[in-house]
Amino acid sequence: MLIKDLKARVIKNSRNENAIEVIVNKKYVASAPSGASTGMYEVKAFTKDVRFAVNYLNKYSVHYDFEEFKDLEVLDHLKSIIGGNPTIAVQYAVLKAMSKNKVYSFLNPKAKKLPVPLGNCIGGGAHTKIKASDIQEFLLIPKAKTFSQRANINRNVYEMIGKLSKAKSKTDEGAFILNQKNEDIFEFLTDLVYEFREHTGYKVNFGIDLAASQFFKKGKYYYKNSKQKVLSREKQINLVNDWIKEYNLGFVEDGLEENDFSGFAKLNKKTLICGDDLITTNLERLKKAIKLKSVNSMIIKPNQIGSLIETKKVVDYAHKHGIKTVISHRSGETMDFMIAHLAVAWNMSYIKTGIFGKERECKLKELVNIEREIC
Repeated sequence: MLIKDLKARVIKNSRNENAIEVIVNKKYVASAPSGASTGMYEVKAFTKDVRFAVNYLNKYSVHYDFEEFKDLEVLDHLKSIIGGNPTIAVQYAVLKAMSKNKVYSFLNPKAKKLPVPLGNCIGGGAHTKIKASDIQEFLLIPKAKTFSQRANINRNVYEMIGKLSKAKSKTDEGAFILNQKNEDIFEFLTDLVYEFREHTGYKVNFGIDLAASQFFKKGKYYYKNSKQKVLSREKQINLVNDWIKEYNLGFVEDGLEENDFSGFAKLNKKTLICGDDLITTNLERLKKAIKLKSVNSMIIKPNQIGSLIETKKVVDYAHKHGIKTVISHRSGETMDFMIAHLAVAWNMSYIKTGIFGKERECKLKELVNIEREIC
């Protein structure tokens, strides 16, 4: 497949910020999201700004016959010139063109596994500017046989939360903002999922993305909306482990700040202890996390590393070492469906893509369509 035409333009993401969209051969469209809560080890989204990247790409020509996934490596050099986001958008568009938009089957003709959707239902932290939970995300983990059932369960529980809490505001990712202490939200969710199971027969667990680096300063963790206020490292570890035990959490992401590999190792591995800012889809940081037994799961965000080739290396290495992978959206999302296809093609265990909002729902709908095709 030759790139006969490549165009780029500025679009708006779900936070109404500038994002980049790339069109290859006038037909295959891709875009890259942006994060509000970002790790210090992520590649720069844009080396200058989105308009510089757009102007560069509109003058860029590549003379290469793209036939296989590995061919995308010839585009990796763009990362140092225009940044991780535009590079990923170009690679997404080229991959869509190579596969005629059937990315999952192009990458893995034997693909049969659908990921479990982690649904962001209540949130705060860096995803909102109003008073909210210190915990960035409370995530639903539905139990059911099919992806479509799991997605419906998350939506039903989400709607119950809205009705019972009477919340009037939502985060960047469409999660309800509850002006309550963290512990009160834990109790609220525990009671709600119990009632849901009693009425429907479907079990729903939940977990959290603490995004602890966001409130870590000078060696301590500073809470604003919790029974605790200022915690040392050891007390933070104890708190997270207490939450895991008391609320039977099924998933804890970034429970400590992004450099504390040894601290992560002390978190209770009876649940999924997940690294996002800790690893930032970076192979060397993943190797360190595995060596120190820091995590048993990790977040995958292609634009953190700015290369689909490097992303695949990280996914493969994680799976080889028994680390579950969770492909994730960003808070400033677009209508691109690529992470849904990558989740299926690369046999990822989970997908974090929110519950509410067209930019989140388009990924879920794409996975429902894929499920119809392969199951």
